Amino acid sequence: MGVVIPLEESKNKLASIKPLVDLTRADMERVNQLILSKAGSDVQMIPEVANHLISSGGKRLRPMLTLAAASLFDYRGENHVKLATSVEFMHTATLLHDDVVDESDLRRGKSTARMIWGNQASVLVGDFLLGQAFRMMVDVGSLDALDVLSSAACIIAEGEVLQLSVAKNMETTEDDYLSVIRAKTAALFAAAAEVGPIVAEAGKSGRNALKSYGMNLGLAFQLVDDALDYGGKAADLGKNVGDDFREGKITLPVILAYRRGTEDERAFWRDAIEAGNSTDANLEKALGLITKYGTLADTIGRAIHYGTIARDALAPLPDTVWKSSLMEVIDFCIERVN
Repeated sequence: MGVVIPLEESKNKLASIKPLVDLTRADMERVNQLILSKAGSDVQMIPEVANHLISSGGKRLRPMLTLAAASLFDYRGENHVKLATSVEFMHTATLLHDDVVDESDLRRGKSTARMIWGNQASVLVGDFLLGQAFRMMVDVGSLDALDVLSSAACIIAEGEVLQLSVAKNMETTEDDYLSVIRAKTAALFAAAAEVGPIVAEAGKSGRNALKSYGMNLGLAFQLVDDALDYGGKAADLGKNVGDDFREGKITLPVILAYRRGTEDERAFWRDAIEAGNSTDANLEKALGLITKYGTLADTIGRAIHYGTIARDALAPLPDTVWKSSLMEVIDFCIERVN
């Protein structure tokens, strides 16, 4: 199932994260070694659960942002590797916790950890990874970096609770939704990018530029993800199309379709989302209404808007291969809908 997302012609149809991957390759090998080392434990289940998710094929975009952001300011040292690993552990912990809260069966096309080891193990191993992340932050010895990442951890948790409070509530506004994704997703992107200039001692303007870049890139990334849940393919998503619908998640394509619909159509959304009547037939009807009101294209339009803000945040910085690779990540995140 899925619908076509009509988009304007892209300026760059070949946008890729390959330049970023290539530039950070050597440092990412060190990050991956540190991940395997720090995910180890004498308690056998901990590395089993951690490695199940760590080895499941994610792009590792967030730690690459940390490495690139430090290199953008000519950092020469080791601490960016520890901070990048901390960022990835924070992300992995939130995925383990998310899958329990959302009762998800699939993650990147594989059974979730909770389906194999149970909810309790998933939550506790997530807690272990968070603990390891904070130990590495302390090893770095930067109070500013510790402040940024620990604050992000709190904001992410607040976002999870906020999402619970608006779940299955069709009166959720676009502003409510943006508050959720700003906390749940964009906050870690922002922190991952900001700690790069912090460890490179780049000063306030550098920190602000990368923080703004990360925050707006994260918003664009999540908006596209939420559009893909209704307009993508299961093979590309690593989950089933319509999972957000079945879980009663209130995302922007649904918010816009609900608000633009007739009273009968709004009654349908309340029945499907609030009452949990999320049958395959209702998913087909939901996709029809989303198409009718053009809400996927409008969701992508919002993503493009935030991508532009991210681009402008980096604009004053010197033109280097690092800056160019970070710019291309913006296009890549948005062009996933193609």
